[in-house]
Amino acid sequence: MPPAKRFDWSNLGLRVASAAVLVPAALGAAWFGGWPYLVLIAIGVALLAIEWGGMSAPVSPTRVAAAVAAAVLVAVFVGYRGHFVWAWGSIAMMAAMAAVIARGVAERPADAAYGVLYIAPAALCLVWLRQTNQGDWWTMMLFAATWGADIGAFAVGSTLKGPKLWPRFSPNKTWSGFVGGLVFATLAAVGVNVLPDLFRTIWPSIRGFELNLFAAAAIGLAVGLATMAGDLWESALKRRFGVKDSGDLIPGHGGLLDRVDGLMFAVVVMAALRAANQLGWGH
Repeated sequence: MPPAKRFDWSNLGLRVASAAVLVPAALGAAWFGGWPYLVLIAIGVALLAIEWGGMSAPVSPTRVAAAVAAAVLVAVFVGYRGHFVWAWGSIAMMAAMAAVIARGVAERPADAAYGVLYIAPAALCLVWLRQTNQGDWWTMMLFAATWGADIGAFAVGSTLKGPKLWPRFSPNKTWSGFVGGLVFATLAAVGVNVLPDLFRTIWPSIRGFELNLFAAAAIGLAVGLATMAGDLWESALKRRFGVKDSGDLIPGHGGLLDRVDGLMFAVVVMAALRAANQLGWGH
């Protein structure tokens, strides 16, 4: 098992610079939607597939990465065209196809199938969430709560420290950071919920949320829990594959999967809550 990796303060400037480029790009694409958002998701899927191939099939990663990327993108493009039933139905079939392609080049071909099952639901939920009514604000809330959970967990955990959350798989995470992440995620979701009302004084035509503050707080809490669950799950996966980082694509941050592991769980939970909201919950 690789040793626990502590935060490297020496590359803080590089991390901030990377975030300063990536965060506005992600927010801009998500806000405007359409083909820029689809391109963002497609690029993310391709990069995640490359990292998955490198972790799960280090001897021959290209073939596995290509199979996983192609399989996930089929579901994404079908969903983007509005055929979500077909998109969800294609995931299992595409996962099986990826496993067949990986035979002979991966130690465990089933890992290729799992890569599809791991990445595709999150990518498809990102597409669906943005296409719903008020999808721009719901996507902003997703990002805010997810990033709030990450920032709160790091800030509070680094300050207060204390007992470890799950030392077997993630030795650096603490219970204080866990609670801090939940508080920050909840506050971030509530903050986004009230933003349209604040902006309406200078932007009268802006659409508000059809969501009460209690529901927004509940969403923030649920998304925060999902974010940290996704982070812990990816830590367990890295231990299984014997790697410290999923890759080195983002300067100062490691791999893309290291940055969006929580988001991949959080968007599935957010999509479920959005579906409940469309049925009347939270109004």
